[in-house]
Amino acid sequence: MRVQVNGEIREVPGEVSLAQLLDHLSMPSRLLAIELNKEVVRRKDWQETTVKDADVIEIIHFVGGG
Repeated sequence: MRVQVNGEIREVPGEVSLAQLLDHLSMPSRLLAIELNKEVVRRKDWQETTVKDADVIEIIHFVGGG
């Protein structure tokens, strides 16, 4: 299955949840926000939200600073 993640086409193994996608991409879930097809997905819903072929996903990293 192919999805777009932060502007890049990525191959993912079948239907996965957003949480599983983060694991597949080796991205720690701490300090992240996810947008799926232009809709923000709450962290509590990542396990139940399934990624489908051709979905567009934006993963935003929060960075602290002063």
